[in-house]
Amino acid sequence: MLVVGALASLTGMPLMIAPFGATAVLIFGQPRSALAQPANVIGGYALAASIAAVLASTLPDQVWVAALGVGFSIMAMSALRVTHPPAGAVPLVIFGSHLDPLETLFVVLAGSVLLVMIAVIHHFIPPKIEYPAAIP
Repeated sequence: MLVVGALASLTGMPLMIAPFGATAVLIFGQPRSALAQPANVIGGYALAASIAAVLASTLPDQVWVAALGVGFSIMAMSALRVTHPPAGAVPLVIFGSHLDPLETLFVVLAGSVLLVMIAVIHHFIPPKIEYPAAIP
């Protein structure tokens, strides 16, 4: 969480710590969950941030547009089978942020990859836990 907090602080996006904190609960507390697997974490964040960036760049800064982003993100994650619930908050963060949507997209992608990398290293240290898990 220190790394995530530093990322949120460096980018001026303090709200980003909320979805990344929820991701940490999944990848460190429930690493065998399908929702905690790297494809879901990175894919879910990538989809939600991309959708939100497009909406933020093309539609007015309104609450209903942020809500639309959440709905579209859920639909896309479900359709592509990369559901990661914390990523559903990303459109709200992007619409609540003062940063450029494309800059925010980069921060979200970098943060999700960084979290997964830290989880892989963490779960390699004894007591070893298989992460990513082999999900049937």
